[in-house]
Amino acid sequence: MDLQTLTYIVVGLTFSLYIGIAIWARAGTTGEYYAAGRGVHPVANGMATAADWMSAASFISMAGLIAFKGYDASIFLMGWTGGYVLLALCLAPYLRKFGKFTVPDFIGDRFYSRTARIVAVICLIVASLTYVIGQMKGIGVAFSRFLDVDYATGLYAGMAIVFFYAVLGGMKGVTYTQIAQYCVLIFAYTVPAVFISLNLTGNPLPQLGLLGDTADGTPLLMKLDQTLVDLGFAEYTAQKGGTFNMMMYTLSLMLGTAGLPHVIIRFFTVPKVSDARTSAGWALLFIAILYTTAPAVGSMARLNLTNTIQHGEVGDPQGNLVYEERPDWFK
Repeated sequence: MDLQTLTYIVVGLTFSLYIGIAIWARAGTTGEYYAAGRGVHPVANGMATAADWMSAASFISMAGLIAFKGYDASIFLMGWTGGYVLLALCLAPYLRKFGKFTVPDFIGDRFYSRTARIVAVICLIVASLTYVIGQMKGIGVAFSRFLDVDYATGLYAGMAIVFFYAVLGGMKGVTYTQIAQYCVLIFAYTVPAVFISLNLTGNPLPQLGLLGDTADGTPLLMKLDQTLVDLGFAEYTAQKGGTFNMMMYTLSLMLGTAGLPHVIIRFFTVPKVSDARTSAGWALLFIAILYTTAPAVGSMARLNLTNTIQHGEVGDPQGNLVYEERPDWFK
């Protein structure tokens, strides 16, 4: 069986699982459609929240940003994680305690103002549209690569599948679909990370491999720094931007992610306010698995790619490739 066929089978099975769960857990009442009947277990809700959080930006782009920008890309790890902590500690439990389903409802009732409610709705629409544009771009890229079609066709195919199980199941169906999605995502992310860590450092845990030594006894990050400096680039671990700029960037990421509507609504699906706090803790744990793996994936991928460019493809008897044989993007 060739790789393309195997890919179709595996990815097809995952989407069949999502659609099957959506049919099984389809909403039967208005409460189930908008808030899953407020009956989701905190651990399950934490897993669904983590799947919400680990969307296109985190899953597709973050390791690439870290590989490309090095230390400076840590602002995304700090900002997005810090934003979730801000949301979990300062916003979500109190919104849940107030008893409303949406933030505009909370704002309007809390400040006794229809104008404040309208402003909140406008902010909600702007934030949602901005975020959905990024998500749709990720869906289009992923599906176009998977199906080997143009971007527009991949986008429409992905939208059709998401539309089907989101509309059919409502929040109840989406919640249990996201639990399955988290398992698929974290498996797909960590398995390659484990193997590249084993390949470069001999350590099966990428988090420890990042701080470990390569086969020749040189610390991985030190070897990456040396390799990039030899090629004329800045050190991977060096801070290239100003500290103040990094602080402001991190703060903006924190405040932005703390207000993500699709994450806030997740805390309305559990039975009690205390469950919302517990759910936030579990979600942070599930998110941390990916967020602590991403720096290792970025660093190891950068070193692996650079070594391949310097010393040739695996199995090349000469150990290097002449300039004319290198790919166009390298030239």
